[in-house]
Amino acid sequence: QVQLVESGGGLAQTGGSLRLSCAASGRTISTYNMGWFRQAPGKEREFVAAISWSGGSTYYADSVKGRVTISRDNAKNTVYLQMNSLRPEDTAVYYCNVGATMTSDYWGQGTQVTVSS
Repeated sequence: QVQLVESGGGLAQTGGSLRLSCAASGRTISTYNMGWFRQAPGKEREFVAAISWSGGSTYYADSVKGRVTISRDNAKNTVYLQMNSLRPEDTAVYYCNVGATMTSDYWGQGTQVTVSS
């Protein structure tokens, strides 16, 4: 079993930045692709970014491309999401998961990101 804990969310102004972290425990995530997803109030959960197990490949939703960078430190068993040029529409609860698919069995509890206009 793997446990995921997100942190780093909070309140930011439009144009600001936040760095989210997803710390894994229980087993190594170094052999797994990892993903970030988000869910805004009243909306379905959506894909944000993914990174391959080695970190060599990254993927982004069109809505965040150019503003967000996903990275990982396998030695620390942690995945990051650097978010720049934040917009009010980025307001959501952000979740990381193992496997980077919506059907993953392993999700964190989420961290709230609120962007004020």
